[in-house]
Amino acid sequence: MPRRLPARVYWVRRIVLLVALALVVTLVVVIVQAVRGGTQAAAPEPAVTTTAPPATTPTPTPTSTLPGGITDCAASDLALTIAADAPTFGAGVSPTFTLTITNNGTTSCLVDAGENYRAIVLTSGTDRVWSNQDCAAPDSDARTLLLAPGMTDTTTLAWNRERSAPGCTADLPAPGDGTYVATFTVGGAQAAPAAFVLG
Repeated sequence: MPRRLPARVYWVRRIVLLVALALVVTLVVVIVQAVRGGTQAAAPEPAVTTTAPPATTPTPTPTSTLPGGITDCAASDLALTIAADAPTFGAGVSPTFTLTITNNGTTSCLVDAGENYRAIVLTSGTDRVWSNQDCAAPDSDARTLLLAPGMTDTTTLAWNRERSAPGCTADLPAPGDGTYVATFTVGGAQAAPAAFVLG
């Protein structure tokens, strides 16, 4: 008959078995958690889409420079007119005139209509009575016009009924009554003469 082992041996075996079982359970739990965590990590994250703000069209900046290629108006492209605002101007009334410059060409062009570049002359027969250039200051401002095809520039002029001469000579005799003719030139072009009467 085999000899019975001491009770202490049985208790040691039971403790070893319980510890081994606990280790197995712990190992299984760790493996399961690792598998679940890896699956979650491998799952693709939803792509985040961003909408770009709508592109804005820049507003053109106004420019003060003239487009290239614009040249002075040819005299043949300019049409000038001068007209007295009344056929007769009574005593004490200053005659007034309307002057126009029209670009009859096919392209835009430049013309200077400043006092030193335009000439208005009043005559009576062979008597040169007055001109706007006789007393114009040498440094009078330029008046450069950019005329598009068909564009017209209109100005007015008043004459004080005083005589003038080149060099702005003073103490000249006053013009008398009678028929006068006004002429207008600028940029090499000339308007048709306009007649009027001083009464």
